[in-house]
Amino acid sequence: MPQPIKRHPSLQPLSRDHHFGLLLCFKIREGFRRKVEPERIKRYTDWFWKLYLVPHFELEEKYVFPILGADDPRVLQAIDEHRRLRQLFESTDEISVTLSRIEEELEQHIRFEERVLFNAIQEVATPNQLATCEEHHKMPEVTEVWKDEFWLD
Repeated sequence: MPQPIKRHPSLQPLSRDHHFGLLLCFKIREGFRRKVEPERIKRYTDWFWKLYLVPHFELEEKYVFPILGADDPRVLQAIDEHRRLRQLFESTDEISVTLSRIEEELEQHIRFEERVLFNAIQEVATPNQLATCEEHHKMPEVTEVWKDEFWLD
């Protein structure tokens, strides 16, 4: 069994965000398994996208990825995956197919960031760079709770 990754404390809030992203993937899978109408799942993924993933992607692109540099192939891969996920989340075509792709691609993207990209970043990041990442990580203040827990139906 693989050893748990030792994440630098300044990057732990981002890893927690990734945990919630993996939960989103689980909820999409559960929605399909329980034969929930795709529109119900899409309403939730739209909410989650705007509230959690957009700010998370912006933080990574502005403060975290530059630690390795704009030309680093791992950074280029992550930015390309962000672009692809953005297209999927904002798509209104073929909802079931799109949700399935979101579930697959988001999980793969998170695994890549956790297992490859963040490990490389924490190897080369200065204490100031790590502090800046942590300082700019602000979880949105959630004023509403998603009441339609389709994944529990």
